[in-house]
Amino acid sequence: MSTRVSRRAFLKRSAAGAGLVILTGSAGVRAYAANNKLNTALLGAAVALKKGDRIVFLGDSITAGAVRPDGFITLIQNALDANAKDLGVETIGAGISGNKVPDLQRRLDKDVLSKNHSIVFIYIGINDVWHWKKQPDGTMKGGTPKDAFEAGLKDIIGKIKNAGARVVLATPTTIGEKADGSNERDPMLEEYAAISRTVAKDCGVELLDLRKTFIEYEKANNKDNLPKGILTGDGVHLNKEGNKLVAGAMLKVLGIAPALTPAPAQSKD
Repeated sequence: MSTRVSRRAFLKRSAAGAGLVILTGSAGVRAYAANNKLNTALLGAAVALKKGDRIVFLGDSITAGAVRPDGFITLIQNALDANAKDLGVETIGAGISGNKVPDLQRRLDKDVLSKNHSIVFIYIGINDVWHWKKQPDGTMKGGTPKDAFEAGLKDIIGKIKNAGARVVLATPTTIGEKADGSNERDPMLEEYAAISRTVAKDCGVELLDLRKTFIEYEKANNKDNLPKGILTGDGVHLNKEGNKLVAGAMLKVLGIAPALTPAPAQSKD
């Protein structure tokens, strides 16, 4: 099959490539998963990149900024070009600042379904939480209610799956980088991340738990419990290291294990 030939070509390229390992065959997947404590079933599905794949990244301002030279979409495209150029895989950014799940629902046809996509990463949830503001009368407005968040994700995923594309749902990452869980929005953000995890399971799609990845990285590297500056510039939007971390996680889902490890944060004595 052509997919197997492509995988072997990947492996040859990786030997001379820029620190990238291309997974090939079930034994290779199991070995890599064991060495890196990754989900074997997920990586088993991840080796299926094929010629002409079009990958759409649907999200908010974090995704909108990812098309910059050091953004995670650019890093992913560069890795694909360097190590799987024969496949001609194309990446498409579909992030808009301020977007929440209902916004993605409204523009899904125009920005995703019309793009003849084969893989869609959905990276959303920050604004659904962050935009909640307490009103003078004590009520909260501006965010996305949890039931609407869940229903909206299921609607988006269902339509993408019906179009024949593979879906990867990412959990929302961070609103404040303090490693001890004391960021103001941490409790609510955890609730919404839990919804994303449940939706991925219920809809039978791949989960990329970026929230968990960020928490683990912050605990290991944010020894001064800083509110920003480790993986983000402002507590939300990714800096260079944050983009590396996200790109690396997404490339693993695509069957590519990149050497895109963020530099360890320097402690401020």
